[in-house]
This record gives sequence, C-alpha cells and structure tokens, in this order.
Amino acid sequence: MLNKLKKEWLTAPGTNILAGIVVALALIPEAISFSIIAGVDPMVGLYASFIIAVVISLVGGRPAMISAATGAVALVIVPLVRDHGIQYLLAATILMGIIQIIFGLLKIGRLMKFIPNSVMIGFVNALAIMIFMTQLKHIFGISMPTYLFVIITLLIIYLLPRVFNRIPAPLIAIVVLTIAYLVTGADVKTVGDLGEIKKSLPQLIIPNVPFNMETFKIIFPYAISMAIVGLVESLLTSRIVDQATDSYSNKNQEARGQGIANFITGFFGAMGGCAMIGQSVINVRSGATTRLSTFTAGVFLIILIMVFGDWVVEIPMPILAGIMVMVSVGTFNWGSFKFIQKAPRSDAFVMILTVVIVLFTSNLALGVIVGVIISALCFATKISNVSVQYEEQNHHVYYKVKGQIFFVSIDSLMNQLDLEIRDQTIYLDFSQAHLWDDSAVNAIDTLIENYKKKNNMIYVKHLNKDSRKIVSELSKVNQQQHLI
Repeated sequence: MLNKLKKEWLTAPGTNILAGIVVALALIPEAISFSIIAGVDPMVGLYASFIIAVVISLVGGRPAMISAATGAVALVIVPLVRDHGIQYLLAATILMGIIQIIFGLLKIGRLMKFIPNSVMIGFVNALAIMIFMTQLKHIFGISMPTYLFVIITLLIIYLLPRVFNRIPAPLIAIVVLTIAYLVTGADVKTVGDLGEIKKSLPQLIIPNVPFNMETFKIIFPYAISMAIVGLVESLLTSRIVDQATDSYSNKNQEARGQGIANFITGFFGAMGGCAMIGQSVINVRSGATTRLSTFTAGVFLIILIMVFGDWVVEIPMPILAGIMVMVSVGTFNWGSFKFIQKAPRSDAFVMILTVVIVLFTSNLALGVIVGVIISALCFATKISNVSVQYEEQNHHVYYKVKGQIFFVSIDSLMNQLDLEIRDQTIYLDFSQAHLWDDSAVNAIDTLIENYKKKNNMIYVKHLNKDSRKIVSELSKVNQQQHLI
C-alpha cells in the first residue's frame, strides 16, 4: 500500500508539478467557455474545475488524468439552466454524482468493452461538432474586431506551437490579445459582459430547491444523462491515457471517483464535469505520470482565480471562442472520413447514426445508447447467417448445419429445412454449429416433434460440449432417444 502511494504521488514530483501548472493555465479559458456554453456564471465552471481536479486526484482510478468542467456535460445541462435556473443544476449535479457512485459500485467500468469503436468515434465527433456550433453566436454578427480577434487567436494556437511550446498557446493568445484589447479598446465583448469573476473560495451551500418528487422528475433526466455522458468520456479518456502511458487503470474506481467529485462539487455551487481528453493528453505529454499533476492543476487553478480574478473579466470573448473552435477541431476524429470508406458498412452506419442522433437531440447519452443498441443488432444480424447442407444417402436424410444458432438465426435455420419430409431417418449434424440460448434449444425440440409427427426417425448428432450442456438443461424432449 505504501509503495503504491509513493508511486502514484511521489514519482518525479518536479515534472508532475510543472505539468499540473501547464494544465491549470490551459484550464482557465476552457472552464470559462464551458460555463458560457451552459449559460451559467463563469465561476461555476472555474469552481467545478478546481474541486473536481482536486477530489479526483485523491479518489480517481487513473493517475495523471485531468477531470474538470467539460463541454460534454455543459451541453447536456443547457435546457435545465435555461428553464429552471442554477439551483436545479446544483441539485442535478449532486444526483449525477450519486448515480455515478452507484454505477461504480455495480462495476459499470467493465461495460466499456461493450461500447464499439464506431460508437466511440461518433460520440467524440458529435461532441466536437456541438462545441463548434455553440461558439458561432460569439463570433458572427457582432463586430469586425471580433472576427479579427478570432482569426489571430486561431493563428496563434495553430502556428506558435511549431516554434515554441513551453507555454500553452491558448494562454499566450489570451495574454497577448487581452493586452491588445486593453490598449486599443476594440469593440468586442468580454467575459465581464457575461458574468462576474469573484476572487474568493467556493462556499458550501445546499441547493435552494423543493425536496420533493416534482423536483426529482425535473432533475433526474438531466442527472442520468450527465452521469452517462460523464462516465463515457471519462472511461474513454482513461483508455487513451492507459495506452499513452502503457499502464492499466481501475475503471470501476474511476467511475466511483467521478461520482464522489461531482457529488461534492454540487454542494459548492459548481457544475458537474468529467475527464478531459485534451487536457489529459497535454498533461501526459508534459511528462506527468502521477496523481500529483492532477492535484497541482486544481490547486494552481484556484490560485490563479484568487490572484488574477480582476484580469480574467477583461478577457475578450472572441479569444475564448477561437480557443473553443480549436478544441473542437482537435477533438474531432478526422480519420473518421477514411473510417467511413474502409470500415464495414454497418460500423460506418452506426458511427454516422450516433452523430446524427446527438445533433438532433442535443443528448450525448442518447446517442451512445442508441449507437450501442444498433451496433448490437447489426452484429447479431451479421452472425445470424446459418447455412444448411442437404445430403441423401441410403434413404437417409442428412442436414449439416453451419453457424451460430440463437434467437436471431432461428428463422434462417427453419427456412432451409424441409419440414414436410415423411417416413425417413433424418440426421441433424451440428458439428459446425453452436447453440447459444433457449430459443436454439426450443428450435431443436420443435424440429424433433415436427418430424416425429410425420413418422420420421430424427437424430441430433455432433453437438459440442457447451451445446450439449444447454440442451440437457433446457430441452423438453427425451434426449436419450435423439442425441447421438
């Protein structure tokens, strides 16, 4: 236990602290932007990023992964904030945390293996598109200086890292262009136009909502969506960091940790969040390997708020919009166009369908759920092709069945058999087939009974060990007479 703590906290402390500082600098513009997306005060996102990062560093399952306020969760809560206000958001965030803790206790992490890659790609692409679309209102139809600030921001973020990458390019864009705004007084909107930045620590509060079933009905749909979206992005990010660091993380502990972090943040006037793909990659590329980097990111973020809060309100909005545009561009999986061309049609369809559902419903969780269901149906259809070879020797009929026999493939099997045969000896050869469920066993029982009624002798042979076992447990006919 002590060795594990040393490894997760004290390995290369200097490198991990510096990596955390870099991440904290990059978190400020995104936390503010995500708050704006959600329609809440910038402090709601900043406090969330501070609290979630610190808590998840202590209780999460993946060292060196960054969790904070995110666009995925922000997009889910827009209607809730618009229709019911911030207090209902806080209540929903607390409920989100409870749901995620329950998911973690139920070992939901192991279900990640059932989310196909096509759904993952669709989820990430839909998230990127939605983030991009939410920025358009901060760019178009405002003023010419707004366009200029956006263009310069994009150029700095895109070109500067090629020659200088010790300081995050988004932070440099914020500092340089905010100074330019203060000097020129350009006609642009600022963060201060959208909300007040308070140089204070978050306060413990109880959401000011009625504690009754009506409130539960309002917040539960949002809480479950936030919980699912947050866990999908967190576990996806965890998998990415696992691959980047060639290490393994506890997905169920991560699910519980995300729940604990969101449960706590709701009591401090902050929005929910989850793991961040972009910031986690920045952290790892900066050399981080331990929880200390995540803890440092959260602590340094609140230091920045307390010390530089007066400056944050002067940040022009087109800079943040430009940063978020680049975040969406970086989040989008551009390889998905090649994926559509080369992947099986069913996989390409599932990926596109996931994106379309999310964009039309603005519900990332619904897109993932439908994507998984459709993918499962496509897979079941794909493996349900059963072939039956007919042979007749010495007045005996032989049917050689090949394929997976389960509830989807039963019709295919039955359609290839002549059920009107009379006065014959029939052998059903399952040496190249496998029986999977009660439907398969019931189909065998039905065949035996049908053929016996027509005065046939029927034998089922060459069942493999597992198929024979399920038949022995579920079959309703006299097996000794028919199994050979």
